[in-house]
Amino acid sequence: MKYKVLLIEHDSANLRVLKRVIGKAKLDVVSATTLTQARAIFSSTPPESYLCAVVDYQLPDAKNGQAIDFALDAFVPTIVITNSTEDDVREHILSKAVIDYIPKQNAQIYEYLSRLLTRLQRNKNIGVLVADSSRRSRKNMVDLLKRHNFETHEVAKPELAIDYLHAHPTIKLMIIDAQFGTATAELAGVDVVAETRKAFDKDSLSIIGSSDEHSPTILARFLKCGADDYLKKPYCHEEFFVRVMQNIEYVEQIALIRKTANADYLTGLPNRRHFFSQAKERMQRGLEYKTLALMDLDHFKSINDNYGHDHGDLVLKEFSKLLDKHFGKYCISRFGGEEFCVFMPDLPQHAALVLLDEFREALSLKTIVRKNVSVQCTVSIGVTSKFKRKIESMLVFADENLYLAKEGGRNRVIGDTS
Repeated sequence: MKYKVLLIEHDSANLRVLKRVIGKAKLDVVSATTLTQARAIFSSTPPESYLCAVVDYQLPDAKNGQAIDFALDAFVPTIVITNSTEDDVREHILSKAVIDYIPKQNAQIYEYLSRLLTRLQRNKNIGVLVADSSRRSRKNMVDLLKRHNFETHEVAKPELAIDYLHAHPTIKLMIIDAQFGTATAELAGVDVVAETRKAFDKDSLSIIGSSDEHSPTILARFLKCGADDYLKKPYCHEEFFVRVMQNIEYVEQIALIRKTANADYLTGLPNRRHFFSQAKERMQRGLEYKTLALMDLDHFKSINDNYGHDHGDLVLKEFSKLLDKHFGKYCISRFGGEEFCVFMPDLPQHAALVLLDEFREALSLKTIVRKNVSVQCTVSIGVTSKFKRKIESMLVFADENLYLAKEGGRNRVIGDTS
C-alpha cells in the first residue's frame, strides 16, 4: 500500500521543495495552502489513507496552530514546521500529541523530514518493549511510541521480559526501568538487562535503561550490564525520540551490514560463504533427511556472447527471483557465475525431485525480455542425499549428478536414484 502525506503549507517556495522531499520518500503528496482547503480534502478522502500530515504552524486562516488540532482530531500523525523559534511556540506545539516539530530556519529541515518520513513507514514493522512496573510510566512511553508508528509491547513483571522477547522477534528495542519489578532501589532492571544480554546481543536488540533516581551510579551499572543508552526521568519527549531513533537505527545498520556481507552483489541471494554457514548449522540438528541440489544454467556463455553481459546479468537476476520463489524457505545460494545451490534439510530426495522438476519446467517456459530481445533458458540440476558428515561431500555427489544431467542432454534433473 502506498501512503499519502497531507502537506499544508502557504509559502509557495517551501511547498515546491517539500513536495519533492515527500515524493523522494516514495509517498504521494496531497497539498493545501490553507486550513479551509485541508478540510475540503478530508471531506472527500478518508484520513486512514494518510501516513501523516506535515503542517505549517501559521497559516492565513489558522494563525496559532489550529491546523495541528485539525489533523490530530482526524487521527492523522502530525509533523509541524514553523518559522518561529520562540519558547512559547515550541511549548505550545509540544503540548500537543505531534510526532515532532521542525524549525524552518534549520538548514537540515529537508534532510531531517525525509529521514522522519522514511522512519514512519519502517516503524510499522518494528517492535519496542516497555518494561516498567508503573502503569503510568508505561502508558506515557507507549503513547509517545505510537505517535511514531512503532509496534508497542508492555510487560509489568521482570520474569516475563525475556520470554516475551523470544516470542516477539520484531522487537528491536527494550526500554527498561531501573526499579522494574520492585518498589525498592535494588535496581532489579539492571539484573534483567544482564540476563537479557545472555540471550540477545547488541546487534539484534538495543536496550535503554531509565530511572527517576539521581544516583550517578545507575547509568554506569546499566551500561556495564549491557544497556546501550540511558534515559533519565522526567524526560523531554524530543530527547526520548532522539534516543529511541538512534538505538533503532544502530540495530538496522548492523542488520544491513550483515545482509550486504552475506549477499551476492548481483542477485541478492545468499552468497557461497553464507550458504555454508547456514547449511552446516542445519546439518548439526540431526535431521533424518538431507537433500542438496546443484544447478547450472545451460549454454549461459552463448547468452553473454550473443546479447551482451547486461542481458546475461538480467537472466541471472530473473533466475534468482524464480529460485527464491520456489525454494526461498530453504538454504539457497548463488555459488558463482551461473551456478546455484539449494540445500533442503528434512526433505527426502523423492519429494525434492518433484519440486526441482517443477522449477526446471517453470524456468523453461519463462521468457526474459530486454530491449526487445527475448531469451529463454534452461537449467541442469544434480541432486543427492548421500551424506558423509560434511556438506562438502554432498556437493561432490551433486556435482557428479549435474555432470550426468549435462551429458544426458541438459534441461533435466538427475538424482541418486534416477
